[in-house]
Amino acid sequence: MNADMTRKSMSVLVVEDESLIAMNLEMILEDLGHSVIGPVMTLRNLEKLLDGDFHADAAILDVNIAGEPIFPYARRLADLGVPLIFASGYGASGIRDDLAHYPVVPKPYTELDIARMLDRIFPA
Repeated sequence: MNADMTRKSMSVLVVEDESLIAMNLEMILEDLGHSVIGPVMTLRNLEKLLDGDFHADAAILDVNIAGEPIFPYARRLADLGVPLIFASGYGASGIRDDLAHYPVVPKPYTELDIARMLDRIFPA
C-alpha cells in the first residue's frame, strides 16, 4: 500500500489509549505518507493540545479513552472543522447521535481500512 490511495499528505491527529494500537495506527498513517499528531493517549493531554494553537487535517479517535467517552472532545474537533473518523470495536451503534454522520472504522483495522476511510472523508 502507498500514499497514492489518499491523494495528498495530511496531518492526522491520533487519539488512542492502547499503546500497541496507537503505534500500529501511527505506522499505518506514516506508510500512507501522512504525518501524525500524537498519538494522544489521555483526555487531559488532548484537552491541553486543543487549548493550544491546534491544527489537523483529520482526526482518528478511539471512542473510549481510559473508560471515558471521546464525544465531548470529538464535538470540539468537529466545531473546529476537523474531519473525524471514529475507531471502535463496537461499530457505529456506540456513536453519539450528533456525531453519527462521521465514519467508523471497526477494530481491528488494516492499512487498507484506514486508507479507505481517509479517502471517504477526502474524496478525489
